[in-house]
Order: sequence, then C-alpha cells, then structure tokens
Amino acid sequence: MRILLTGSAGFVGSHLVERFLHEGHSVIGVDNYLSGQPANTALFEHHPRFRFVQADVSLGIPAQQEPLDWVMHFASPASPPHYQQHPIATLMVGAQGTQHSLELARAHGARFFLASTSEVYGDPLVHPQPESYWGHVNPNGLRSCYDEAKRYAEAITMAYHRHHGVDTRIIRIFNTYGPRMRADDGRVITNFLHQALRGEALTVYGDGSQTRSFQYIDDLVEGIVRLMGTPYHEPVNLGNPDEFTMLELVRVVQEVLGRPLQIIHEAMPQDDPRQRQPDISRALELLGWRPAVALRDGLRLTLEQVRGAQVISQERRPSPHPA
Repeated sequence: MRILLTGSAGFVGSHLVERFLHEGHSVIGVDNYLSGQPANTALFEHHPRFRFVQADVSLGIPAQQEPLDWVMHFASPASPPHYQQHPIATLMVGAQGTQHSLELARAHGARFFLASTSEVYGDPLVHPQPESYWGHVNPNGLRSCYDEAKRYAEAITMAYHRHHGVDTRIIRIFNTYGPRMRADDGRVITNFLHQALRGEALTVYGDGSQTRSFQYIDDLVEGIVRLMGTPYHEPVNLGNPDEFTMLELVRVVQEVLGRPLQIIHEAMPQDDPRQRQPDISRALELLGWRPAVALRDGLRLTLEQVRGAQVISQERRPSPHPA
C-alpha cells in the first residue's frame, strides 16, 4: 500500500513508519517539526520506499501525484507542555489539518485514519472509560486547545464518513510510552526516567493518588494495524487497562533502576484528570487486541534508549577546554 502519514516525525508516527516499511508498504511522511523530531525522519531518509514532505498540514497538504491507499492523520502536539505552548497551532491542526487530510483521502478514494486521544474524556466521571462515554471536558481551560481540537476532529471525521462516504477509522490513544519520546515532552514516564538518570528527585503532582494506564508503543502500533484491516468507523480505545497511581509508578521505576528514588510534591496542574483507564472491550471484541508488554518490561526497553540518547548527546557536546 501507499500511505500518507501526517506527524511522521513524531513519537507514534515514527514507529508507524518503521512498521509500515517493514511490512513492505510505501510511506509519504509529512511533518512541520513543531513537535516532531528531525532525528526521527533521519532514521528512514535513505529508505527507497520512504519520502518526506516538510509542510504544515493546517495550511494544506501538497498535491500528491501517486495514488494513495491511506491518509493517516497523526499530526498534533500531544503533551501538555507542547500544546499549551502552541495552543492555536494545536487547534488548527485538529480542525483545518483534519479537514485537509480528509479532503486528500476523498480526492484519492483512500481510506482515512484519525489519531484521537483519551483526552476527549476530560476529567472523567465514568471509570473506566468506554467509547460510549461523552466526557467531562472544560471547554476553555488550559487543556481545551487539545481536548476540543480532538473532539472536533472526531466530529468532522464522522461527518465526512456519513456525508461523503469516506472510509474512516478513529482511535482514542491512552498514555503511551517507549523509545523516541522527546526528553522535554513533560509526560510522567519521560519526566521520571530523565530525572532519575540525572540523579534528581522525581516530581509528583498532588498527593500522587491520581491514576494513569500506560501502554508500550509496540502494543499501540499493533492495535492500529489491526484496525486498518477492520471496517469499523466508530471510535476505538487503544490503551492498557492496568491502572497505576503515580506513587505506584514511582515504585515500578525504582524496581527497574534497582535503587531508591526521592520524590518531591508539587501542586496539581489545572484540569489534570484524576483517573484515566480505558475500557478496551471494543478493541478486544473487534480486533482480538489487548496489550502484551508489561509496564516493567516496557520501562526497561525505554530506559535503554534514553540512556543511549544521553550518551550520544554528551559525546556531541563540545569540550569546554578544546585542545
């Protein structure tokens, strides 16, 4: 297949590129590097079935001469520090970026795949969260630029499906981690691993009783690939139903590192969800999918990459006393 993937230089996008190329597909990657990383593009730049286009999909997607089988829209800042730093760009990529991607799919008669998020549930009043739950979202809070952008993206995707007959898929991604996450993305696993390796105390917001569910990137990619082969158009949760408080996560990180870690507590960010756990009944029934990588194993794999990246960064740093 020939797949156009927006957000190809992002954390999730780069792993999808890798999977698709491994399976023999051709990939056209599109990214403007607002939150993606040039190093992720460099991983594939010499591959004969990969082509990269640097563009802001909010402004439009360059015309494609080759026929497309899929348009997959994964472009968007996804971590709170990034989308709060770029709130308007985040809203635009969820609105205009999604519409431009849908129009491209429609023009080519291609299937369309939207990466939505568990953030559409907001600070949920239903636990765990099934796809039928409409959410509890602050429409004008600090996180609303991301939450509402994705809720709109889902709405316009379903409108194109119902009105224009575009063959669409929607996933709601829950907390995902693994190699190639940006060191500054501000998400808890990234923060904990980098703080621990620098010998710093781990930052825990509030009393640490808030929960998250963590899936390893390979599990997410597998779920995406399975949904591509299933003619189902409603949203599908992809996440790990194993729930951890932040203090429990600290203990797991300590086990993986093999040493005790200090923690410091800071005030809870505005609208930070107290609970987050997916109901994956739909994914299990439709796709036969459930996460396979345990948190401890995934953290070990992620830690290896983080350590390696730190070593490379130190090697590239100029000497303070050049000869």
